[in-house]
Amino acid sequence: MPEVNKNGLLAGQVAVVTGASRGIGEAIAKRYAMEGAKVVVSARSVDPDDHYLPGSINETVEMIRAAGGEAIPVKADLAQEEDRHNLVTATEAAFGPIDILCNNAAVTWFIPVVNFGEKRFRTMMDVQVWAPFELAQLCLPSMLERGNGWILNISSHAAIHPEAATPGGRGGTVYGMCKAALERFTTGLAQETYGTGVGVNVISPGLVATPGVVHHKLINETNEDRVTPVEHMAEACLRLSHGDASKITGRIDYADQVMEEFNLDPQDLI
Repeated sequence: MPEVNKNGLLAGQVAVVTGASRGIGEAIAKRYAMEGAKVVVSARSVDPDDHYLPGSINETVEMIRAAGGEAIPVKADLAQEEDRHNLVTATEAAFGPIDILCNNAAVTWFIPVVNFGEKRFRTMMDVQVWAPFELAQLCLPSMLERGNGWILNISSHAAIHPEAATPGGRGGTVYGMCKAALERFTTGLAQETYGTGVGVNVISPGLVATPGVVHHKLINETNEDRVTPVEHMAEACLRLSHGDASKITGRIDYADQVMEEFNLDPQDLI
């Protein structure tokens, strides 16, 4: 059975994972906890009935605690400034300064540009671009002062430019814009913080059968053979959240590449 190693790779460190009520964020939070991190599990869904998809931050925290790990839930709608700031202050009040910030939260509508409304556009930009930017701003002073810290942004293959003049897209243009901006932010910040002890990376999961992916019917007979287990993503994210920040920073990575490069074995999750 999977266990929590309180003396693991992240022993005593404080990690914040956004969008951790289900799917990839839940898996990352659990994997961090298994290596001894004190994890703040954040999302909008506090209880099981709060969302049409299964999963909540209370359930994620309960599973971590049941396995012997340390975690607290902090509700946050990252489109709201007050919630973004409260996420950091609540974490510091409970556990102390943040060592690892994992920006995983996303809200997405797959709508063609011609029909995409301004309110939804701004919400996607707020949650997927501005929130990671501002949360990094809030965490960085302490990280820089201590000479240690990790910021990991979760992207998508949607950030890659599509082939020109080919049909498709399925209304994913705005989503791709958000992820492309997130990747450029990551590499720019990594350059700014190089040599300070702070590592900044971005990683894409590939195709993972999360509740959201299933809901949006993004897995079909043409790609079902390429589905990646969520445990692979969790293991790759762990690898980009510890070590020598001068050697592991500014990377635009994909989970399968990280698994291969570092010869990682995915661990069963608690």
